[in-house]
Amino acid sequence: MLAMQGAFAEHIGVLRQAGGDALPVRLPGDLEGLDGLVIPGGESTTISRLMREYGLVQPVRDMAQQGLPLLGICAGLVLLASEVGDPRVEPLALMDIGVKRNAFGRQVDSFETDLDMPVLGEAPFRAIFIRAPIVERAGPEVDVLARLDDGTVVAVRQGKLLAAAFHPELTGDLRFHRYFLDLAGSA
Repeated sequence: MLAMQGAFAEHIGVLRQAGGDALPVRLPGDLEGLDGLVIPGGESTTISRLMREYGLVQPVRDMAQQGLPLLGICAGLVLLASEVGDPRVEPLALMDIGVKRNAFGRQVDSFETDLDMPVLGEAPFRAIFIRAPIVERAGPEVDVLARLDDGTVVAVRQGKLLAAAFHPELTGDLRFHRYFLDLAGSA
């Protein structure tokens, strides 16, 4: 769990509830022995800057390219993208996606909705969007996992990389985190 800024404490709790173990990652040495890494929601410009300052950008890139599963939530989705369109964010450029930050507007424009996500089963998944990004472009190797009713892409997977524009750690529904833990368990 990348624990530099954002909702990392909430993810640690949910991952443990879902049957996994979660440790905070703040320095490159903390990456040793991980089965997966979550990049939580927060402020993508701040997380990007802190990852650079603490020497985590290249080690995380290298580990992901060697098959380490990554889960990017909201700001984490932005950081996994290959195209961000904001010079203040240095993305990891691991997923073949283009994203737009804060696509729904300001904090007051946050919302909740039910999403159909067949990878999680038949029951809809309640998604909470807080100053959320959207996926504007998904390359041919990217699987779209969820869309809003208007077709906007809000969850994707590319190999062992999983990303969502919404905050599953706030819902009480463990299915999204269990999906990631299954992905990490097969690493």
